[in-house]
This record gives sequence, structure tokens and C-alpha cells, in this order.
Amino acid sequence: MALFNVRVYGILLDDKNRLLVSDEFIRGNYFTKLPGGGLEIGEGTRDCLKREFMEETGLEVEICEHIYTTDFFQISAFNNKDQIISIYYAVKSLVPINIESKTKPFDFAPNQTADPNGESEVFRWINWNSITENDMSLPIDKVVIKLLKQKGLPSVLRKNCSL
Repeated sequence: MALFNVRVYGILLDDKNRLLVSDEFIRGNYFTKLPGGGLEIGEGTRDCLKREFMEETGLEVEICEHIYTTDFFQISAFNNKDQIISIYYAVKSLVPINIESKTKPFDFAPNQTADPNGESEVFRWINWNSITENDMSLPIDKVVIKLLKQKGLPSVLRKNCSL
């Protein structure tokens, strides 16, 4: 049976004009994606993103402007019976950003990737001026980065998120 899988992601820039990305090891594969995750039953999209940011980064965030919702068919990279619907919001941290981050893509400790069926996550900041859609692994994230680069996101984020 085919299902819809709703995902919610956040666009977080720091005061150095860098975008937060998540480098992930999932079942033997490596992905760079935007922070966020799956909507749970009984949860709204904004509450989902707040929960995901708290779980993944320890940050309490304000959900700002809606940026994009998938408007094309996309099959899941992890289950070929699920159609993905992704929703993206600009977010701002309500607390000082103190996330352990890496400088190189997929900079995992050996124990984080030892189990080929396991999952691990590390965070990395990418300068907004140098990021391209090719820095992202997932098709919808690629669309969002390209769209945001065309719109000049940092000024939009600062205006709408009071940054």
C-alpha cells in the first residue's frame, strides 16, 4: 500500500550568514540535507519542526515564514512505496546557537558508521554565498536551495524572522 510521508524542514542561518545542514549516515548511505524530519500523527507542521530541532540540535526555534511545499511527485529515497511531501520554513533560534558542528562533509567518527544498518548525524555550516543545490543530496532540498538562491533568502530571513 502506497503512503504519503510528510516531512518538515527548517532553513536556519547564523549571524555569519551560514546555513545549517545535516550530514547523515543512513543504512550505509550518506546524505546532506536540511534539518527536520517526519510529521507524527496528531502533530501540526510547525510543532513537528520545533520538536525535530529540539531533538536533533537542542535548539528552541521560532517557526517563521513558510518557504516551500513540494509541488511535484517525489518517491521516498528510503521506501519506494512512499510519496514524499516536504514542507520548508524559515526558522530562527530563540537561544544562543551552540551546536557541535563539523567543517568537512560526512566527518563521522568510525563508531558512527561501523554498523551498515545504523544511522548517525552530524551538523555542518555552509556559507550562504557558496552553497548550491549540488551541496544537497535529496531532490526536494535541491529545489529549495535553488529557489532560495534565486530569491536572495538571507535578506528575506532577516526581515521575517527578526534576525
